[in-house]
Amino acid sequence: MSGTMTIGCNCGRTRLEVRGAPILVSECLCNSCRSAAGRLAKLPGARPMLTCHEATPSAEYRKDRIAILSGAEHLSEFRLSDKAGSRRVVATCCNTPVFLEMKGAHWLSLYLHLWPEQARPKAQMRTMVGDLNDASGLPDDIPNLKTHTISFYAKLLGAWIAMGFRVPKLNIATKVEA
Repeated sequence: MSGTMTIGCNCGRTRLEVRGAPILVSECLCNSCRSAAGRLAKLPGARPMLTCHEATPSAEYRKDRIAILSGAEHLSEFRLSDKAGSRRVVATCCNTPVFLEMKGAHWLSLYLHLWPEQARPKAQMRTMVGDLNDASGLPDDIPNLKTHTISFYAKLLGAWIAMGFRVPKLNIATKVEA
């Protein structure tokens, strides 16, 4: 994937532009992602975001390759707890989860349901499979990694180096409870 792509929430009020290819595309099976997805799916009008394997699919993008085109006023953060280092950001116009941001990170994990189905990036790996009680039902269509691997972190580090070790800040003023 190269060039630019416009993606957005279910109702279309919140739109983002992504430039270039993602750092990587993954499906996360960690307890936190699955718990957050379950809670966010209960918001009024929200759609489930987990795959049939209970994974949260996302494309990791450098923050400097994402622009909010419209709907910034609808973005609200959700945290699993007051002390959580990561936050999920939701477009409250239609309660669409938009991305996950880790504290101090130079990238965002944009949820794959934001892309039109025919343009959606394909997952390259499943991560944090070790959090599952029983991973035997997962298909072997992509690697099923017990944790994050060195190559996973190497890709993120390579992107950070390319960004000159910058960590752009995103100000999200409001919160959503789920």
